[in-house]
Amino acid sequence: MKNKSNSPVTPDSSRRKFITTSAVAALGALGAGKILTSCSESGSTEKIKALPPMPEKAPDGKPLKAGLIGCGGRGTGAAINFLDAGNGLEIIALGDVFQDKLDNCRAELKKQRNVEIADGKCFIGFDAYEKVIDSGVDIVLLCTPPHFRPAHVEAAVNAGKHIFMEKPVAVDPVGARSMMVSAEKAKQKGLCMVSGTIRRVQKDFMETRRRVVNGEIGEIVSAHIIRNGGALWVRKRQPGWSDMEYMLRNWANFCWLSGDHIVEQFIHEIDVMNWFLGKTPVKAIAWGGRQRRVTGDQYDFFSVEYIYDNGMHTHCAARQISGCSNLTKQFFAGTKGYADAKGEIYNLKGEKIWSYPYPEKDSPDQTWKVNDPFVQEHVNLITAVRTGNIINDSEGQINSTLTTIMGRMSAYTGKDVTWEEVMNSDLYLGPKTYAFGPVPGIEEKPPVIGIEPKV
Repeated sequence: MKNKSNSPVTPDSSRRKFITTSAVAALGALGAGKILTSCSESGSTEKIKALPPMPEKAPDGKPLKAGLIGCGGRGTGAAINFLDAGNGLEIIALGDVFQDKLDNCRAELKKQRNVEIADGKCFIGFDAYEKVIDSGVDIVLLCTPPHFRPAHVEAAVNAGKHIFMEKPVAVDPVGARSMMVSAEKAKQKGLCMVSGTIRRVQKDFMETRRRVVNGEIGEIVSAHIIRNGGALWVRKRQPGWSDMEYMLRNWANFCWLSGDHIVEQFIHEIDVMNWFLGKTPVKAIAWGGRQRRVTGDQYDFFSVEYIYDNGMHTHCAARQISGCSNLTKQFFAGTKGYADAKGEIYNLKGEKIWSYPYPEKDSPDQTWKVNDPFVQEHVNLITAVRTGNIINDSEGQINSTLTTIMGRMSAYTGKDVTWEEVMNSDLYLGPKTYAFGPVPGIEEKPPVIGIEPKV
């Protein structure tokens, strides 16, 4: 029999009021206070002699058991990616709020990797994550809608589990600060944390960044970051669905669950910007709106100008509207030339002076092969767990999440928003309790600048 739990769950009030003096003091006591004020990532702009090894498989070693929390498409994919990352790996537990999502994931694992999950290890409900964490696993794979990430990470760290977590790591400043505390606790406990901003494990992006950091385009003076694509999926409301069920099944269209697409999707490109620059912006000046989206409370386009402590400006724009030209690009301008982050460098005349040496499929030399980044994340995690060389990429991912949140807040309000304002914001998105039924205070209506703006 599958375990079922549909009782209401109340978020810890500390996560909703993290701006209190005691919470900030806790950050400082744990050593996480530097993230509150720092605009740089440690050592991120030091010259890089060579890339680290990028094996396709993790080394053999201690058998490792993982539990999946969030059994949708990305969660199912993450579970398969984990299994493909090496030998001696098991998925032994699944958790989700919906029975059909869990059943579909269970069937896919059986079909694709001949993995069977015992009935007693399948958990349903808002508290399913607690049961997965307590099911005898070594690693948890956190793939629910992003709103839930801080609470799930906190529980996993407290239980001493290694973590793979999808991006973003929060949808609001309160959640981001909770993540800071959890990440620092994980470091102190010797736990590994890997997050799903995949560009940082792609060899073409890594080699391009190595060359940029080493000065091949000179000093970076600006960046142009674009993610223009079609609309994401929409789930039409079905008879019998409560407000909560409708929102959860349509989570990519509700800000409290996804953070809006600037946070949930555009974070990939903005993370590349932060990674290449080695710092985060001090201010966002943004605008956006809604032209085609018919469900939820989100925008479908954003334009953000980020300003840095040295006066540099970057421009970031994203769109989710079908039937338009599409483009994804991370472009950096320097005093000596230009770089496309995916693998091209130009001089100031616009002449290409380097391209990433992608090997032919049948070439005997696969030195520059780009491994599947969705698997590589898990290879890195498992390698770290088995070798004891602890990996924790949380600082960069928290900073990138906060950068996107800052842009969203500016676009929603029509006001300039500073990094300090974000870090001192008590903004919490979401209901006070989780239960199937009405969701008070959350309307299916996008923010309108100048009319009681929702940030």
